Amino acid sequence: MSNRVLRGSGLGGVSFEDDRGVEFAPRQMITYDCPRGHVVEVTMAHDAEVPAIWECPHCGSEAARSTGEKPEPKQEKPARTHWDMLRERRSISELEELLAERVALLRSGVIGPAHLHRARSTGKKSA
Repeated sequence: MSNRVLRGSGLGGVSFEDDRGVEFAPRQMITYDCPRGHVVEVTMAHDAEVPAIWECPHCGSEAARSTGEKPEPKQEKPARTHWDMLRERRSISELEELLAERVALLRSGVIGPAHLHRARSTGKKSA
């Protein structure tokens, strides 16, 4: 096993290439101002879509662009409730019919909790 040891370079990823002749992509520095006073500078590609808000690496709050650019308001759909989804499938008259059927079954003892339908014990004396 010791015969196969790599000699001359470590496993830490040392590169023997140099930067001569390498042209980097055009970049731009974007500055964000944190509400707590931190200034955040981010390097981005020149053709990148720059977000209006960036998370501050110091405190985690939302830092806004120094240019004063505001983020576009998001179109939020209202939350659909159980009632909304039920009304998409059934009309009020259908729901009233179903309710009447279920109440009838509950009163007859076919459905519902067992403790409501047990025979009344006659052990108690009434006055």
